[in-house]
Amino acid sequence: METKLLDLNGQPFYVRTWGAPEKPPLLMLHGFPEYGGAWSDLAPHLTNWFFCIAPDQRGYGQSWAPEGVENYALSQLVSDMAALIEQAFQRVIVLGHDWGASVAYGLAMFRPDLVDRLIIANGVHPVPFQRAMASGGPQSKASQYINSLRAPDAAKRFSANNYSRLEQFFRHGMGLDWLSDRKMDAYRTEWARPGRLEAMLNWYRASPLVVAAPGRPCTDLPELPVDRLHVSCPHLLLWGPEDKALLPESTEGLEDFAPNLTRVTIPKTDHWLHHQKPEAMAQAILDWTSTD
Repeated sequence: METKLLDLNGQPFYVRTWGAPEKPPLLMLHGFPEYGGAWSDLAPHLTNWFFCIAPDQRGYGQSWAPEGVENYALSQLVSDMAALIEQAFQRVIVLGHDWGASVAYGLAMFRPDLVDRLIIANGVHPVPFQRAMASGGPQSKASQYINSLRAPDAAKRFSANNYSRLEQFFRHGMGLDWLSDRKMDAYRTEWARPGRLEAMLNWYRASPLVVAAPGRPCTDLPELPVDRLHVSCPHLLLWGPEDKALLPESTEGLEDFAPNLTRVTIPKTDHWLHHQKPEAMAQAILDWTSTD
């Protein structure tokens, strides 16, 4: 692994890379509460075929972390990664997990000129996800944690006692045998950088998506530009079926927005499939990218 600091739209972003730069570029976008180093389990299994690029996204790790919720609108997060692609590559394969999936979808939908293929790992397209969260059903119930992360005092609560609540959130309902004490210490180091946790939480606060109360469907929803939310490139959805935060209903109807979609389930994994079964995930990516 190598690291470097890139200037993107006039701001510093910390980037990790694995493999040889002459290989096809694979942009790897992490989610919450991770950082670019979260791809260190998966990337080594892909470096014979790809040049893996994993930035700390805006507000995370050692990258730029501006104050203010308004700085975390999806359009700005997508602009960061578009600048990265334009600076060094013509087109890339994009892999996104969790919140990184939102940015990956944004690139594929709004900057299709930069995206050759799209890979999502336990992440969601905004329309099926909003539909599921607004229903008042199982996904609404599973998404109630979003309200606690959006609360004004969330950073204070989740950072108390050496980030014990954030660690509990990380571990809740998931299989985390992969999360060693050494790795947990590395996460705490990233979370503790000045202003970072507040910035990470601002991704949730800036999102217009609405979470309905369980049993109380919500109809007062934000207007999404549905006609612009289509993915034209080949799209692979990798899924950990034991995920407790994102349920299968959150991807129902995805084919309406991504007609060139392939779904692959990675058995015995949950939300953290890229840590739990990196070899199986890498093989699924290689199998799919080797097809026309």
